[in-house]
Amino acid sequence: MNHYDFLIVGAGLFGSVFAYKAKRQGKKCLVIDRRSHLGGNIYCENIEGINVHKYGAHIFHTSNKAVWDFVNSIVEFNRYTNSPIASYKGKLYNLPFNMNTFYQMWGITTPAEAKAKIEEQKAEAIARMKEQGVIEPRNLEEQAQLLIGKDIYESLIKGYTEKQWGRKCTDLPAFIIKRLPVRFVFDNNYFNDKYQGIPIGGYNVLIERLLEGIDTKLNYDFFAHRNELEEISDRIVFTGAIDKFYRYRFGKLEYRTVNFETELLNMSNYQGNAVINYTEKEIPYTRVIEHKHFEMFGADIEACSKTVISKEYSSEWKEGSEPYYPVNDEKNNSLYLKYKKLADQDNNVIFGGRLAEYRYYDMHQIVAKALSHFK
Repeated sequence: MNHYDFLIVGAGLFGSVFAYKAKRQGKKCLVIDRRSHLGGNIYCENIEGINVHKYGAHIFHTSNKAVWDFVNSIVEFNRYTNSPIASYKGKLYNLPFNMNTFYQMWGITTPAEAKAKIEEQKAEAIARMKEQGVIEPRNLEEQAQLLIGKDIYESLIKGYTEKQWGRKCTDLPAFIIKRLPVRFVFDNNYFNDKYQGIPIGGYNVLIERLLEGIDTKLNYDFFAHRNELEEISDRIVFTGAIDKFYRYRFGKLEYRTVNFETELLNMSNYQGNAVINYTEKEIPYTRVIEHKHFEMFGADIEACSKTVISKEYSSEWKEGSEPYYPVNDEKNNSLYLKYKKLADQDNNVIFGGRLAEYRYYDMHQIVAKALSHFK
């Protein structure tokens, strides 16, 4: 095999952006992935002309103009605006929590009424905590009720969150929900960011253009070929699980995983929205994604006579399944810090991405992290 300046383990967004920038600086890169395709978790599978987000919905959003300009220099993005809907016991509610949600929940029409209703329920939550001798919220349930009150918490947060994390809200840390968006305007745009959209043609176009002219090797597991790969490269860029890289020296980190039931339906429009969350605990899936709505608008929806939906199920990670979300509780964060200490001392390896840094990242943050290595 040839000799490379960088061996990049993982052909996802971090690895692809890093390889692109390294190549432009004259570095020779080899990008490998154990999967049969490029793109990592943003890979799209084309079914009946519809780009299906194989590993779950990915919506690019950012307020960082440099990041937005960079990705648009690779491929133009469309105008998709994320406006998910929550379904609870047959009724639909707009997300994030805004005046539309408050009207649907309580029938109120003014910001003053909404604030008064929420303050009333927050006061009840504070009183319950004081009765127990508690000042600061001890868990997600108490934190959520301090932010939004009991009605919205029990209808739109509790069941969904417990399905997503496989734990009771009283067992989840308060910080998970501290930044809960609450708006007193009629605005269903989920993100506050200045820019958002989907690459025109899908995420595969973005990845293929980033990796154009760069050596890639698919169906190739780093751990099965570790010795020879370390010999042919000066430095490694690693985007996989950091605990596995260090051979689980301190034990295994925990993750949540997601499974999908994907169906091709003989109709042009199934639910009228890209994402609907199902917040009842009794419904086993967390949400239904209708993929065509990410890239098809107006008359194009009906012009495409079929549609593809994915039901999303959250579960605990086990060996052989895909790790999606780090479980950033105290126990796992303490374990990660032991691995991070090893990583900080390892000058021949750059760790990047959710699994390598054991933290949740949005896509724009991943791009910014990769770009930061080339300032």
